[in-house]
Amino acid sequence: MAQQCKHLAQVRDVKPKTPDGCEECLASGDEWVHLRLCLECGHVGCCDDSPNRHATKHFHKTKHPVMRSFEPGEDWGFCYVENLFIEPAPLPLAR
Repeated sequence: MAQQCKHLAQVRDVKPKTPDGCEECLASGDEWVHLRLCLECGHVGCCDDSPNRHATKHFHKTKHPVMRSFEPGEDWGFCYVENLFIEPAPLPLAR
């Protein structure tokens, strides 16, 4: 049986704060590879393949454990605390 994420109770029905890209990269003029959406506050950050890794930095700063891909056609999430992929992601994603 697949492991269940114990942090799903912290997931909220969020709206992306910056639907056009990584919040910090947009502010600094940097580029990103892929985007991730924090499912607790709606922060949009860049993935770990991006130079700045803002999604992971957001987790370390806020301790918000669950994010999901913010890429069209992708339906997966990830819990940073449990190092656990979640498929499908907990909430539908509307851009």
